[in-house]
Amino acid sequence: MRILHTADWHLGKTLEGRDRQTEQEQFIDEICAICNDEAIQLVLIAGDVFQSYTPSAAAEELFYAAVDRLADHGRRAVVVIAGNHDSPERLCAAAPLADRLGITMVGLPSDEVRPTPGRPTQLVRRIDAGPSWLEVAVPGCDHTAVIAALPYPSESRLRELLAASLDDNALVTAYNDRLAHIFSQLAAHFRSDAVNLAVSHLYVRGGITTESEESIQLGTAYAVDPAVFPTAAQYIALGHLHRPQKVAGSAVPARYAGSPLAYSFSEAGHSKAVFVVDARPGQPAQIKEIPLAAGRPLVRWQATEGLQQVERWVAEGRDKNAWIDLEIHVSSALSMDDIQRLRGLHTGFIHIRPMLPQEVGQTRLTGLSSLSPEELFKAFYQRCNAGAEPDDALVRLFLELAESEESESA
Repeated sequence: MRILHTADWHLGKTLEGRDRQTEQEQFIDEICAICNDEAIQLVLIAGDVFQSYTPSAAAEELFYAAVDRLADHGRRAVVVIAGNHDSPERLCAAAPLADRLGITMVGLPSDEVRPTPGRPTQLVRRIDAGPSWLEVAVPGCDHTAVIAALPYPSESRLRELLAASLDDNALVTAYNDRLAHIFSQLAAHFRSDAVNLAVSHLYVRGGITTESEESIQLGTAYAVDPAVFPTAAQYIALGHLHRPQKVAGSAVPARYAGSPLAYSFSEAGHSKAVFVVDARPGQPAQIKEIPLAAGRPLVRWQATEGLQQVERWVAEGRDKNAWIDLEIHVSSALSMDDIQRLRGLHTGFIHIRPMLPQEVGQTRLTGLSSLSPEELFKAFYQRCNAGAEPDDALVRLFLELAESEESESA
């Protein structure tokens, strides 16, 4: 069976207010083309389909159109699980319609997946299923796949208190024990005559993070050890981290597919990818990484020679299609006219950070000095909430309160 693993689409996400819908449409086109070119029979989407619990109508329309295309009129299986950014209920609202196309959506760890009996053999069929697992048959394949499909397993979504103590070590131990038990129960459905897979959305300790999710390694409660994964699985498809990578220390092949687009400047220069997995019952999986090219790159410019250097780079066509984080060295503060002039040179400037002579070479102890109040609030919220991002309404409320406090103290 040929499997494609993708994750962390974050449909609806912007870059400091810049719309990225067109780029998201491009990577969906690219993934659909890869599925056709590689004769993919099963697509695993490992969570964080959307950026927020309340995605825009445009983001939802893009998602439904994408899974419809990926399903290929019911001839290709698609399995989607909820990540921490997704509303489990909203994600699965269209499940009754999705079932008809061989699309499986799982929102909560306790969600009951049901077989789809009576479907013709030329279409995808769920021949057996239960809470967070399914066995799927796809046309043209002489074996089935048994999939342990575990959506983002936070305490609240598991609907249980994992430890009576608030001690971090006790919570880490309890969380790892619970995850190991859940995966063990799901793996009980694995069979020697089927391809055995697991898909989940979680943070495995030691994974390489970016600014998009840097705080999740600080909140240790939801960091799991790779030993929780079932050793009978031939491949573990993960979501949550935005950089494609292997999971170090896992006894079975486990990968983060990463996000299809770069969503923060810490990802500047990073390649984006999907994984294609060839698996047969009882045999080691063969894994191939396929780079993605869609979307505008994120780059950092350091203009040590000031405005004239920026003008020269723009005239040369440097990074013409990129989003740019610009650090510009200047002898005096930039005026609003200077800022507007820079904005007019290149539509891709996201940050423009003037560096005065006394600031050049100074050590930034935490890297926070370049962040806006909105970015600082988001980073703080993520650190306190296991990597989850605040919704737009909460961010607006914070900015209103901050502006009010500043006005009162002026």
